[in-house]
Amino acid sequence: MNKIKLSVALATFNEEDNLRNCLDSVKGWVEEVVLVDGSSTDQTREIAKKYGARVFKTTNKPIFHLNKQKAIDHCLGEWILQLDADEVVDEELKKEILEIIKNGSEFSAFWIKRKNFFLGKALKKTGQYPDPVIRFFKKGKALLPCRSVHEQMEVKGKVGWLKGHLFHYPYPSFSEYLRKSNRYTSLSVQEMLDRGEKPGLISFLKAYFRAEKTFWLLFLRHKGFLDGFPGLIFSAYSGLHHLTAYIKFREFYHQNGKK
Repeated sequence: MNKIKLSVALATFNEEDNLRNCLDSVKGWVEEVVLVDGSSTDQTREIAKKYGARVFKTTNKPIFHLNKQKAIDHCLGEWILQLDADEVVDEELKKEILEIIKNGSEFSAFWIKRKNFFLGKALKKTGQYPDPVIRFFKKGKALLPCRSVHEQMEVKGKVGWLKGHLFHYPYPSFSEYLRKSNRYTSLSVQEMLDRGEKPGLISFLKAYFRAEKTFWLLFLRHKGFLDGFPGLIFSAYSGLHHLTAYIKFREFYHQNGKK
């Protein structure tokens, strides 16, 4: 039996609207797709099976990287490309990966740039490009610590850069953006509780000034204004994350009888 050279690792939860485009972008040139699904209630697992993926059903974890790492652990390939269901591999990235598979590399892992789409536009500024992520690596040379939703891979060895891109479609609609934002602010609330914070004037002011700082950082320093209306809205709502998290934190704190 020939060794598998390249595996794709995916973790999903209710991704039937995104998954086909993702799998189409790797169809025919990867040898294995491993998908760990957090008990989706839609057709995610059925779609994956039609594409020939090895599918594992589990629970939907608050820290989603736990399921991503499970998918990585199940991969048999010498190299692993870890994708999210809302990402698409472009042609240049595909060629680079196949070249490395064929000829080998001194690097254990690679940074990949992402083009993030928001309100129908790829954000070129607003702190959203090049948005590098470590997603392509030798098996056993990289892992997710699974401590935070925004963490990067930890790598044993040297990390290189690829020129191609992942097209990232995290928010097909503004309603979906708000849904995901609600999840992220809830995770921030848990982090505040873990730190032993208490609601009050000082905590509110910290959240307020973080919100202001985030907006101006993205809109001015990172030139979000050059991305037009999408850049303005992304900057504003990124700032509002901090105030929303504080309000939810204060509400939770008092509803649970904390003083």
